[in-house]
Amino acid sequence: MEGEDLIELKFRLADGTDIGPSKYNSAITVVSLKEKIIAQWPKDKENGPKTVNSVQLINAGKILENHRTIAESRVPVGELPGGVITMHVVLRPTLPDKNSGKLQNHSPNKSRCLCTIL
Repeated sequence: MEGEDLIELKFRLADGTDIGPSKYNSAITVVSLKEKIIAQWPKDKENGPKTVNSVQLINAGKILENHRTIAESRVPVGELPGGVITMHVVLRPTLPDKNSGKLQNHSPNKSRCLCTIL
C-alpha cells in the first residue's frame, strides 16, 4: 500500500536536460518539489533559480500551485504503472531590487496578454 503513494517524477529543464527521476510521496507539496529542484540544480548551468518563486512547474499544460500537493494538483498518479512523469521547469526572470540603481526592464503589466475584439 505504501508503494502506491509513491510517484516517480523527473524535471525537464529548458535546455532539455533532466533532474531525476526520483520517487516522491503523492502528499509532497509543490513548494517542497521546487526546493528539491533548486538543491539539485546543475552547478554548471548559469542563472539558476534562487527562490521557489522563481520556479514554475508545469505538468500536462497546467502550472502547479505552490500550496497544493501533487495529489491535489491532479497529477495522473495511477495512469502510468511503472512510468515516469515528466514535469517541465520554467524559470521566471528575476527583477532587480527597487532600491538598487539598476533599471527595471520588466513591469508586471508587460507579461500579460491583451486581446481586443473589434
